[in-house]
Amino acid sequence: MHRRFTRALDQPQMKRQRSPLKRMFGAVCALARTRLELISIELSEEKERLFTNICICLTAAVFGMLSLMTLTALIVTVFWERYRWQVLAILTAMYSVIAVLCAFRVRARIRTAPPFFSATCAEFAKDCKALTESQ
Repeated sequence: MHRRFTRALDQPQMKRQRSPLKRMFGAVCALARTRLELISIELSEEKERLFTNICICLTAAVFGMLSLMTLTALIVTVFWERYRWQVLAILTAMYSVIAVLCAFRVRARIRTAPPFFSATCAEFAKDCKALTESQ
């Protein structure tokens, strides 16, 4: 009889000790789920932004090439009798310089782009700070 009584007293203490751990684990799981949802939202936004940018760039490239070809044909036709090779050389040099400038601009934009998942990383940093301060 005495053994039963002491076990009955010990069990509520064990439940009380596990209860904060369960709550802490539940909070950590909820926190992780929220952060994973934030990552998935950011990833889908980045994917959509990238796809839109690629479509716009391709459309601009196609119509830009069409206009340059038409302009080149017009200029060469106008100067065909007298300066045909000089006009072609100048246009080729001009197009090459523009292409190099565009390549440098793209490279600069890639280097200065914000890192992926910057909002998620900021939230993880806040979480870590909050968890270390609460201890």
